[in-house]
Amino acid sequence: MVLGIGGSGTTAQLPEITGYYLNVPSWTDTNLAAVGGLGDINRFRIMTEPRVGDVRLQLAYEHVFTLSQRAGATASGIFVGLAPGGGEWLPLQWTIQDADHVRWGHRFDRIGVRWAPGDLVELAAGRLTASWATTMFLTPADPFLPFDPSDPFREYRAGIDAFRLQLFPDPLSDFDLIVRPADFATGTTLSVLGRGRTVWRSWELSGWLGLLYDEPAAAIGAAGSIGSVAVRSELTMQRGDSGITLRGTVGIDGRFSVWGRDLFYVLEYQRDGFGAGRSSELARVIQSGTFARGQHQVLGRDEFVAQGSYQVHPLWNLAFLLITNANDPSALVSPGVSYSISNEVTASGGLYFGFGSDVPSQQSPIPSEYGLVPAFLYLSLAAFL
Repeated sequence: MVLGIGGSGTTAQLPEITGYYLNVPSWTDTNLAAVGGLGDINRFRIMTEPRVGDVRLQLAYEHVFTLSQRAGATASGIFVGLAPGGGEWLPLQWTIQDADHVRWGHRFDRIGVRWAPGDLVELAAGRLTASWATTMFLTPADPFLPFDPSDPFREYRAGIDAFRLQLFPDPLSDFDLIVRPADFATGTTLSVLGRGRTVWRSWELSGWLGLLYDEPAAAIGAAGSIGSVAVRSELTMQRGDSGITLRGTVGIDGRFSVWGRDLFYVLEYQRDGFGAGRSSELARVIQSGTFARGQHQVLGRDEFVAQGSYQVHPLWNLAFLLITNANDPSALVSPGVSYSISNEVTASGGLYFGFGSDVPSQQSPIPSEYGLVPAFLYLSLAAFL
């Protein structure tokens, strides 16, 4: 009836409903920073995008259910970075149960309306996703809730409540404008950022400018290749306590053959003016406004990431991740393995453990970024429906 009233020119498509289920049984050691024991993470998500004419509604709804053996423990408590989330002003998340051993919540991770009257423009509003990263792991120029690089249990980027305008003047260029009001514990903020991106010769060039959480900010990024090696870099400029603060990452990634199988690698270095230059500054970073707003993927001023993935068999894959804070010094190490049961189901397992000082002192209440990370062993089963 609604489509009939809208006129004969309106077209509609039956929405495709997809799903995702993740189950992660785990064991965590006990140390000064974590209450260990057995745990289990369950995440169930359904997604759809119904469309009527030029209007598309994007929906993603999920439940997260965690169990822990010991009261006060968290099944994913090894990760020191700030998990994506926070600042959203739409009331789209709820808690069903929060007890000593059980935590159960649900939320709309996406709920947005998009209008694309042609190929040149698209308007969107609601809980959306926006990724402006140029580099792979450490992404200071991705201003809205970047991924935690040490968290293997989130397949989808968290949404933000925003208004968005995208223009596509030609196949190799685009312009993106995002307006995001946010409500944090430290107060309300407004971000208004415009980003342009184009291709020059074999290089993708981008930059954005505007207000980021009420403060002037700008960024530039470039990605291209030198021979068979991809080169990526990005740099942001934001106002800090001591004036303009720079945050930048440069990295390379590529693929080559070892014993007839593909080895994919990523190497990155980040220099973060907002990060801690020594262990005695880690507490200050955790109490900072940039940390509260989810802008820190890592805490150190100088951080290195090395990631490798090797296909030992068409169905088996070995992985390795190393994140190093050169200012502590400390490191997070994670070997892992995955097996493709089918096109839709993957099983994996791995281990996380940290190296570094783990004895707090009056000068350094947090002795190192990764030294307090307990041993964490997990299995994982992911199914896409």
